[in-house]
Amino acid sequence: MSQEAELRAKIVRMGSLLYNRQLAHGSAGNLSVRLDDGSILVTPTNSCLGFLEPERISKLTPAGELLSGDPPSKEYFFHMAVYEERPAAKAIVHLHSTYSVAASCLCHAHTGNALPPLTAYHVMRVGKLPLIGYYRPGDKALADAVRAASREHRAMLLANHGPIVSGSSLEEAVYAYEELEETAKLYFIIGDRKASPLTAEAIADIDRAFPS
Repeated sequence: MSQEAELRAKIVRMGSLLYNRQLAHGSAGNLSVRLDDGSILVTPTNSCLGFLEPERISKLTPAGELLSGDPPSKEYFFHMAVYEERPAAKAIVHLHSTYSVAASCLCHAHTGNALPPLTAYHVMRVGKLPLIGYYRPGDKALADAVRAASREHRAMLLANHGPIVSGSSLEEAVYAYEELEETAKLYFIIGDRKASPLTAEAIADIDRAFPS
């Protein structure tokens, strides 16, 4: 089986997994992977992640031109922006999962990191989570904001929208997204209770032990 066929099948499997875990709903959210030749596979526009068909997944050139499959998600442009800025990124997950979107709707005093470092696994898999200002769905101006955040971050939170998470593989991006959603859930469960986030020293120790 070719790399492309394997990745198409993997997008279908992971899309179904995320849908069945109720992290994706309706036709919201999109997944993409980058092939060795630089072309991009991305879920089609108005598709449900729980019912993807491998042959209908969009294939784009590195410049975003459609090569095969259905028309891509209308948000494909910010996937391209991440790939342009992060050469090591091979996959991207963008969903509208409940707790992460709820966190994106809050007023944040510090937009450099929208969720506290509650666990070591959030630090390892997500890192700092900058909050990007609101853009309407499909607004191409969002690409510049995503590109700028991608220079130093593998994940970000779009205001009133949801997270974008990249990884060196689709599995890594999915696992990091799940960790982000669990941290958002913990954030709301803790609520106004006094919490004990990881200290800067603890985070530095994690970064030394598990460099990204």
